[in-house]
Order: sequence, then C-alpha cells, then structure tokens
Amino acid sequence: MAQALVCFYSQSGNTEKMAHLIADVLKEEGLTVDLKSVENTRAETLHEYDAIVIGSPTYYGTMSWQVKKLLDESVVLHGRLKGKIGGAFSSSANIAGGNETTILDIIDAMLIHGMIVQGEPIGDHYGPVAIGSLDERARACGTRFAKNIAALVQKLYGKRHG
Repeated sequence: MAQALVCFYSQSGNTEKMAHLIADVLKEEGLTVDLKSVENTRAETLHEYDAIVIGSPTYYGTMSWQVKKLLDESVVLHGRLKGKIGGAFSSSANIAGGNETTILDIIDAMLIHGMIVQGEPIGDHYGPVAIGSLDERARACGTRFAKNIAALVQKLYGKRHG
C-alpha cells in the first residue's frame, strides 16, 4: 500500500488542523499515512514515502524555521526523492499574508529533489491555504488537494488502494 507523510509545524493550531484534514482524506483514499510534526520527522526517513506533504504557517512571507530546518537537513537524500510526489500547504493571519510564497518556497525544495508536484486549476493553485481558522473554503481546497495527491500516487506507482 502506498505510503504518505503529512508533516507540519503549527504554533496556533491552524496548520495542524489542515494537516489532520489532509491526512484524513489521504487515508479515506486508501493511502497509509504518517502524520507528524516537523520536530518529530527525521529527514533521513523521507525517502521511505511515496508522497510527502509539508505544511507551515507563514512567517514574513515564508515557511517557519522548523520546516526550513527539515528541508535543509534533507540534503542527505539529494537525488533519492526523485519521482516522489510532493505537496505543500500553509496558513496565515491575513489575506495576502504570504501563503503562496510560503508554499512555493517548500515546493522549490521539492523540485530541487526531483519530486513531482501537481498544480490545481480550481481554488488554491499551489496548495491549500487557510486564512486564520480552517473555514469551508480551505476545507474544500484541502480535500481536493489530498484527493489529487492520492490519485497521482495511484497513477505513477500503480498502487491500488483500498
């Protein structure tokens, strides 16, 4: 069965709520999911997953230092994440608070690893975002995002889930 990691940093709890939503949908779609805070995620283990989804609050238009630390430490796997599926999500306090730049910074690291990232033509194009608490719009985007990740795992790895 396909393995997914949903890891996150959350100070206020909003990013953690998003992580739980995404992990729950991935499980409903048949993937085995590890849900971990970045503090409990070791970079050396990232290659064990078919899909890696990372969430961060937005601080000054970019990811938290805890998420950046994990990505910096992932250099030990350079080349070993090629072909893995990646995705990112974020939360911030304000509209135009830097959610997209945060997600793009995480995706940049994934692309350098050779990972595959799917965009979204509807809603949040780069990955789901929440402005403050997790509202219905953010839930819908997060659900669609997780379903897309699960479908991509099935397409690329041929792993039937369920």
